[in-house]
Amino acid sequence: MRKSFRPGAPFFILFFALNFQHCFGQALLNVKRLDSCLNILHQQQLFNGVILWGEGGQIKYKKAFGISDCRTQRPLHTASAFNLASVSKQFLAVLTMIEYDEGKLNFDDAVSKYLTQFPYKEITIRQLLNHTSGLPEYFDWFDKRIAAGDTIINQDVLDYIVASKPALLFNPGDRWQYCNTGYALMAQVLEKVSGLPYEKLLQQKIVQPLHLKETYGFHFRAKTQVATPNRVYGYSTRGGKQVPFDITAMDGIIGDGSIYSSVEDLYQWALALEANKLVKPITMQQAYTPARLNDGSTYPYGFGWFVDDGGNKLSHTGSWVGFRNLIVRKRKERQVLVILDNSDNPPTRRWIQNIIDSIMTGAAPKMPVLQLIENIRLADGLGSPIKAGSVRIVNQWIRDTGSLRPLPGEKRIDGKGLVLAPGFIDTHSHHDREMFGHPGVAAVVSQGVTTIVVGQDGSSEFPLDNLWKKLNATPVAVNVGSYSGHNTIRDSVMGKDYKHFASPSQVEMMKKFLAQDLKSGALGFSTGLEYDPGIYSDTGEVQSLAGVAAGYQRRYISHIRSEDRFLENAVREVILIGARWNMPVQISHFKLGIVSQWKNAPHFLKLLDSARAAGVKITADVYPYEYWHSGLSVLLPERNFSDSQAVHFALTQVTTPDGLIISDCPSDSTMNGKTLAVLAVQKSTTPEKLMMQLLQTNEPLGGVGIIAKGMHPDDIAAILKWPETNLCSDGTSEGGHPRGWGSFTRVLGYYVREQKLLTLEEAIKKLTSLAANHVGIEGRGSILPGYYADLVLFDPLTVKDRASFTSPHLSSTGIEMVWVNGKLVWNGKETGERPGVAIKAE
Repeated sequence: MRKSFRPGAPFFILFFALNFQHCFGQALLNVKRLDSCLNILHQQQLFNGVILWGEGGQIKYKKAFGISDCRTQRPLHTASAFNLASVSKQFLAVLTMIEYDEGKLNFDDAVSKYLTQFPYKEITIRQLLNHTSGLPEYFDWFDKRIAAGDTIINQDVLDYIVASKPALLFNPGDRWQYCNTGYALMAQVLEKVSGLPYEKLLQQKIVQPLHLKETYGFHFRAKTQVATPNRVYGYSTRGGKQVPFDITAMDGIIGDGSIYSSVEDLYQWALALEANKLVKPITMQQAYTPARLNDGSTYPYGFGWFVDDGGNKLSHTGSWVGFRNLIVRKRKERQVLVILDNSDNPPTRRWIQNIIDSIMTGAAPKMPVLQLIENIRLADGLGSPIKAGSVRIVNQWIRDTGSLRPLPGEKRIDGKGLVLAPGFIDTHSHHDREMFGHPGVAAVVSQGVTTIVVGQDGSSEFPLDNLWKKLNATPVAVNVGSYSGHNTIRDSVMGKDYKHFASPSQVEMMKKFLAQDLKSGALGFSTGLEYDPGIYSDTGEVQSLAGVAAGYQRRYISHIRSEDRFLENAVREVILIGARWNMPVQISHFKLGIVSQWKNAPHFLKLLDSARAAGVKITADVYPYEYWHSGLSVLLPERNFSDSQAVHFALTQVTTPDGLIISDCPSDSTMNGKTLAVLAVQKSTTPEKLMMQLLQTNEPLGGVGIIAKGMHPDDIAAILKWPETNLCSDGTSEGGHPRGWGSFTRVLGYYVREQKLLTLEEAIKKLTSLAANHVGIEGRGSILPGYYADLVLFDPLTVKDRASFTSPHLSSTGIEMVWVNGKLVWNGKETGERPGVAIKAE
């Protein structure tokens, strides 16, 4: 499936969201009911296309809705020819099978046998067809390399591979990952073995034998251009207006896409495949066999088809520019569904599929829910100037923005002239500790936060699948993503004997556990190198594990090895990891936590800028408080709890007795909430002696929790203003630090409105799109069509944190409404909705 090139939008590969698991029923389709539902979708600007339903070799329903060209308003009809996008892949697969039947190639031949310059000798034709080659996407190579007026063609893909030999994403056959590059290369193999241009081969081997009327290859710089008068043009609805969204500079490539066809031709195509008119039955079965990986497991994709129900159910979607297509076949039931849409409506295919399923089982069809948030000042999250407008939501997606008119059946919400921004993203959160007991997560949503990223400081749920199971069993109000934590994995491998470097065999076991979490959707690998047991690891161990995450194209985030005494060395360690693996790396809650470095933030930011200039993708997050919250033992990195000199250094250089608040003392809860200075006076001792006593008494009980002042406000301001810093809370819902309830509104109230350190647009970007980018979350963090409807409506004149060290659980003012995946979760109070989802890396 080809990616959708839309400025400012995520490059979704939409089939991940469209795994059609529903089964067609055995009952007859109620055509009148289906037609009514489709008419509603069309009136709500959610479907502009053609649909065909066939069963038992007969067409039961076929109808066109809307226009084929937004410029001329020419109407669609059932013979209209749509750009099939990735539905085109099944044509290439069949052409390959035809050439196989003719003895011109074998599926397990090396690609280099035919494309002799191809540098990966181990990649086979089969791996190109079933997406197990490990090749990267060609989109990523050419997106920023296309000159004005130029067009990329298939030969450009091969030439780039030969010249650059980009690193494979994985060893061929190890994994499955959808890859358009493989099909672009396979088109060249077919041209080589047949001696024909690809589009001519399509005509001779498929179109003419099957007497298809509206099926052809059509792309820029094609050797033989053929396009019928029935050609359809893609479009988008932007700002309430229809704008062309058709072929691009990437459309000189054919094989992965660029086939045009109609619903009528595709129905004949499906019947011909079932009748084995083009390919021998034994060969055709290869297309319906799930891909087998090197470890013996399978993935439900054959040659050009997703395969379910033991090969009975075959499907494929196609998304490119303005086109959104679907073909589904149920072989035993002889049922075929074809949906072709040229109006850039990603969810429509799934809705229609669900509507048909409901109708055939006698259930009431579930129609999309439309909401229009009007009378707002729109902040898109990208730093653009705030402007007046409206936002349309369809189910969980943002459909459109701008000056919009209400549609039939749409719920209207008055924004009262307030600012509507993307939901805030907390890239370093510990709110998961309490969220299942308080699934409304008021601490989070009352600040406008809609997504939290947990598994921080090297501590995560293990295995990570356990977290996803909990979220499924107890839904919460916010989205949750997670890293895989080094400390948790190290503890699982080394147990109580952890106070030493790990052996090679122990590191290998950790790597296996990390890979398991990455396969389960971890956003990356996190470390907490000031905490046990990770503090006893060497750089080599961390480097080795980070390399596993890099192999999965994930990230590394670190509570660095020292935030005080050895700060510069700790920062350089993160830079080294990013440079070695060419992976994105992030410093967690970046701070200068030692008096001798206070006001020296410019030096460290210059160090990060130099690393970025050298190609290291290093970023940071920060919370807006001078106090940190951790364990008392972190003040002594050598864990020398009886060393009076080390304790004295900690209480003069890292924090002070007046600035150290006991938040959780296992041996004596009456100490909670008091400073070390006050407690020392009460107990007639010195702060140093009391600290040593607390450590020796409580470490066996889990340690003393503290809140300590250790940062200078000038450093916080400088770090927050750095262009590659996003905001985080590092907070919990029930802790004694106000950051858990006030970090995000503190930035908007104090640093924006009062201090004017940032403009409102700059701050919102740091809370949204920049945060999403820094942790690798797609489709969130911006208000753009196709993004998820995570939104916050707030008053910039009154927004303010109220949480304090004496009352850390007070909710903020000025946050009026918060939506998560299109559902209202906060309206001055919790609404009871729990629409949060697990955010997993693919």
